[in-house]
Amino acid sequence: MEMQKILQVLEDIAPRELAEDWDNPGLLIGSPYRDVKKILICLDVDDRIVEFACDNKIDLIISHHPVIFNAIKHIRFDLPLGKRIEKIIRNGIMIFAAHTNLDAANGGVNDVLAERLKLTRTEPFAEHLGRIGFIEKISVKDFADRVKKNLNADHIRLVTADEEQKISKIAVVSGAGAEFIDEAKELGAEMFVTSDVRYHQAQHAFELGLNLIDAGHFYTEFPIVHALAERLKNIFSQEIFNRSVEIIEDTNGKDFFRAV
Repeated sequence: MEMQKILQVLEDIAPRELAEDWDNPGLLIGSPYRDVKKILICLDVDDRIVEFACDNKIDLIISHHPVIFNAIKHIRFDLPLGKRIEKIIRNGIMIFAAHTNLDAANGGVNDVLAERLKLTRTEPFAEHLGRIGFIEKISVKDFADRVKKNLNADHIRLVTADEEQKISKIAVVSGAGAEFIDEAKELGAEMFVTSDVRYHQAQHAFELGLNLIDAGHFYTEFPIVHALAERLKNIFSQEIFNRSVEIIEDTNGKDFFRAV
């Protein structure tokens, strides 16, 4: 299938106009006129992913986090990013990223996160990046257990004054979303699930009376890999796409942090 057709499908799923101004989504390495037979879906384009792509003759990697994020002034083959880019180009692999546009999109990262946590009647908040919705009444402790279990997290961090408090209105922002603590509280959230929370941000949530879970950047975002892979499989199985494309999802991604 021509890359141009795949780009249009990805634009429909995660419109570029939804991306934050500072973001760098889209086709980062490659050409819209190349043919694609095998696609790999992942969270990060790290060395493990690139090695897998080379070994399995992947034509296109679709990642959540852009492999090229900030402006590059040099590509040094002796440094990690430059070495990775060299290997990607030498092996004819194309790279596409859907980042904050996929966070905000319908059916994107935050909708998948909300679904994993069994939220209902969800609505966008936090500049449309997050979701706020409802669950059946549950204690803070039991909900924290649900978050850890349903995200397959090996650890989470909980901020609460009362583990037995019953809660039902939940806000979520995948990835780093602590800047939206005040907005979550103003909207009546009783619990806020996000990641990358700093000490004084946790203190602020505690003082506001907002229960907070830092579930980890990786764990709040990794579920999109499976969801996006399944979505693309369904789309490309339609008759209008007369050439088959193999979709492979990364099932071996791991958090860089370990609880020790």
